[in-house]
Amino acid sequence: MTATVFVLNGPNLNLLGTREPAIYGSATLDDIAGMLEDRGRELGLVIDMRQSNHEGHLIDWMHEAQAVGARAVLINAGAYTHTSIALHDAAKAITVPCIEVHLSDPLTREPFRHVSYIGMACVAEFRGHGPQSYVLALEHAATL
Repeated sequence: MTATVFVLNGPNLNLLGTREPAIYGSATLDDIAGMLEDRGRELGLVIDMRQSNHEGHLIDWMHEAQAVGARAVLINAGAYTHTSIALHDAAKAITVPCIEVHLSDPLTREPFRHVSYIGMACVAEFRGHGPQSYVLALEHAATL
């Protein structure tokens, strides 16, 4: 049986490739999904990639990852990173390890981005490597 890794993406990440490319790069979410699917095959992992602009969807998907016995959850919570205690609580409520992912490095940006509520409940964080942040997180998930 192949292990599944949920890759959850929060608000505005559907606009990757066109949204502030100087910060987030030119890769689209579909480009990143392709990279992850290729690397996932090499690692024996199935990628379940999802995006929502709605916090509740992300929480429901974290619960679903628990219900189906996912290997890990990679989460780029977007702006919810800095505001959502609900996502923090969801990550703490499940036994599936969560790994925080960011294209940019929030610690080099505006001060309000320096606090990560979701990160406080994650086992690891990969940030500042553009799309490669996702691949690094996936490779880490394969070791869990």
